[in-house]
Amino acid sequence: MGAAGLTAGAFSRVTFLEDPVCDGCGAAFEHDGGAFAEVRCAACVAKPHAFARARAACVYDDASRMMILRLKHGDQQQFAPLFARWLERAAAPLLTDCDAVAPVPLHRLRLLSRRFNQAAEIARPLAKAANRQFLPDAVIRTVRTASQGGKSARGRRLNVKSAFTVTPAGARAVHGRRVLLVDDVLTTGATAEACAGVLLNAGARAVDLAVVARVRAARTLPT
Repeated sequence: MGAAGLTAGAFSRVTFLEDPVCDGCGAAFEHDGGAFAEVRCAACVAKPHAFARARAACVYDDASRMMILRLKHGDQQQFAPLFARWLERAAAPLLTDCDAVAPVPLHRLRLLSRRFNQAAEIARPLAKAANRQFLPDAVIRTVRTASQGGKSARGRRLNVKSAFTVTPAGARAVHGRRVLLVDDVLTTGATAEACAGVLLNAGARAVDLAVVARVRAARTLPT
C-alpha cells in the first residue's frame, strides 16, 4: 500500500495532467507542439475566465473520482495531504506567484453535516508547504445552493450566482494581493468563476485556480 492507503494499481490508474496545458483553464492540449509559455486555448482567448490561470493535477475520471469521493463523503481525510502534494507539483507556478491561498467554501449547514470542507483540508497543507498565508474564511457561501450535478453550464452559473461573499476581514486580507483559490473538482468553472469574481470585487489583484481534478477537455495548440 502506498500514500493514503493506495495500492500501486490504484495510483497507476490516475491520469495526471502534464504540460503542455492551457494556461487559462488547465485543460490538456491534444498534442505537444513544443515549448510554450502561457499559451491559451481558443476558448480561453475568446472568453477569459474571472480567474487568471488554472491548473489541475489530474483528469476527473473513475480513478480520481473514487479518491475524491472517499475524502469528500467517506471522511477519509488522509487523501487531503496527498492531493496537496499533487498540487504542489501541478500548480507550482501559481504557488510561486501567489500571496495567499483560499479554499472554495461550503455553506455552514453543509459544513455541519459533512464536518469539514474538503477544499480547505487540501488548501491548508498546500499553503503551509509553499509558505503562503492560508485564508480559510476569506470567502463564505451565504446561499445554500442545490447540487451542481446534472445541471447545464448555464444552470450551474445561475445556481451559484450571488452565492458567495468576501468577509470584511477577508477583504482586508486579499486587497492588492494575488490569491490562489483551491477546490477539488473543476467541471464548467461556474463555482470558481463566482468565487474569483467576489475576490476581485473585494480588491484582490488577481485570482488563480488550483484543483485536484478537472473534467476531461482537450484543447488544440494555437498555430
